[in-house]
Amino acid sequence: MHPQNPYEITTAPPLAVSGPARPVILRPEDTPPGVQWVTLANGLQTLAYTEPPVPAPAAPAPAAAPIPTWAKTTALLAPTVGGGITAAGIGLSYAAPGLIAMTHALWSAAALVVAAVVAVPVLLRVTRGHGTAAPAPITQHITANGLFGRATGTINHR
Repeated sequence: MHPQNPYEITTAPPLAVSGPARPVILRPEDTPPGVQWVTLANGLQTLAYTEPPVPAPAAPAPAAAPIPTWAKTTALLAPTVGGGITAAGIGLSYAAPGLIAMTHALWSAAALVVAAVVAVPVLLRVTRGHGTAAPAPITQHITANGLFGRATGTINHR
């Protein structure tokens, strides 16, 4: 399956230890970060790389309640409505002199109409009244028999 390895594999002879090994004393500042003394199952103590302690999972933060749609709409409309009211106020302040002049003109026009309504009949009576006699009186006599009877009458010009 695998090609033959062209290298010869050898094993190192075991080390011959003469006498008991003297203990090595390491100070805590001599060990690199992540290395600690650990006790193996057979009771031997040795240095080993260790995983940092996993902190307890923090309680999840409560999820924020979603913002209601009506609140978003109101928040977006508030500046718009305020801006519209501001623009209307500015427009009215610019238009105020013209509006005042327009009301004066309308009151003048109303006074002119009232004066015309009063003056025209007076002028007509004054201009037609010179040299003409009073109108002739007209009398009518009408008679009828019963509620639904035929009416007859006479007209007299005097």
